[in-house]
Amino acid sequence: MSDLIPQMSQQIFNGLSLGAIYALIAIGYTMVYGIIGMINFAHGEIYMIGAYVGLVTLTAIGTQSGLPLPFIIGAMLVVAMVVTGVYGYTLERIAYRPVRGSPRLVALISAIGMSIFLQNWVALGQGARDMAVPALMSGAVTFTLGTDFQVTMPYSRIMIILVTVVLMIGLTLFIKYSRMGRASRACSQDMHMANLLGIDTNRVISFTFVLGAMLAAVGGVLIAVTIGKLNPFIGFIVGIKAFTAAVLGGIGSIPGAMLGGVLLGLAETFAAAYISSQYKDIVAFGLLVLILLFRPTGLLGKPEVEKV
Repeated sequence: MSDLIPQMSQQIFNGLSLGAIYALIAIGYTMVYGIIGMINFAHGEIYMIGAYVGLVTLTAIGTQSGLPLPFIIGAMLVVAMVVTGVYGYTLERIAYRPVRGSPRLVALISAIGMSIFLQNWVALGQGARDMAVPALMSGAVTFTLGTDFQVTMPYSRIMIILVTVVLMIGLTLFIKYSRMGRASRACSQDMHMANLLGIDTNRVISFTFVLGAMLAAVGGVLIAVTIGKLNPFIGFIVGIKAFTAAVLGGIGSIPGAMLGGVLLGLAETFAAAYISSQYKDIVAFGLLVLILLFRPTGLLGKPEVEKV
C-alpha cells in the first residue's frame, strides 16, 4: 500500500505523455469534422510522414554536427511541419474537395484510399522495415517516493508534455482571437451562412487540413525521438486511437480532443500496468463503447440541432 501512490504517479506521468500525442493528432480529426463533417482517415499517415521527415532532417544535420540539441529538435519539428502542411493541403485538394458535395460514404472511401496510398508511397520510398531513430535525449529526472520506489521521468517524455501544452495554449488563443480562427468558428457553426458573409470557406477548409497536419507532424517527430524506431505502418493504429480520443472527448470540440487524448493515454497506461499490456487496446476501445452508449456526443460534445 505504501508504494501504491508512487507507482500510480509513474503511470500518470506515462499516461500524460502518451495522451499528449493522441491529443495532437485528435485535434486534426476534430477540426476537419467540425467544419466539413467528414472524417480524415488518412490523418494517421500524415503523422507517420511527419516522423519520417523528422528522421530525414536529423540525418541531414547529423547527430555529431555539434549544433545545440534544441536547434536540432527545432529544425526537425519545423521541417516536418512544413512538409506535412503541404501534404495536408494536397490531400484536401485531391481527396476531399472534389467529393465534398457527394454522400459521406464517397469521402470515407476516398480517405481510406489515400491512407493506403500514403502507406505504400512511404514504404516504396523508405522501405517497409523498421528504421532506428538516433537517441537525442538521454537521462531522466528521478526521485524516490514511498519506501524505495523511484519515479522516473525521461527528458524526452517531459519534452512531449511541455511542447504539447505550449501548442494547445497557442492553438486556443489562435482560434479565439485571430481572423482565421474566427472564420473557422463561423464555418463550423454554419458553412453556408459564412460563405454568404464573404468568408472564403475553401481557404478555411484548406487551412484546417494544413493546421491539423502540422500538429500531427509534431506528434510524429516527438514520438519518433522518444521511442527510437518507426515504419510506414505506425500511422494506422495511432490514427485509429486518435480518432477514438476525438470521439471520446466529443468530435468537433477542440477541448474535447485534448481531454479525450489524455483520458485515452491514461486508460491505456493503467491497463498495461495493472492488467496486461495485451489488454490495453481492449480497455481503450471498451472505454469508447461505454461513452458512446451513455453519452453518444462524447464528454464535451454538443448534440446536433436538426435544421428545418
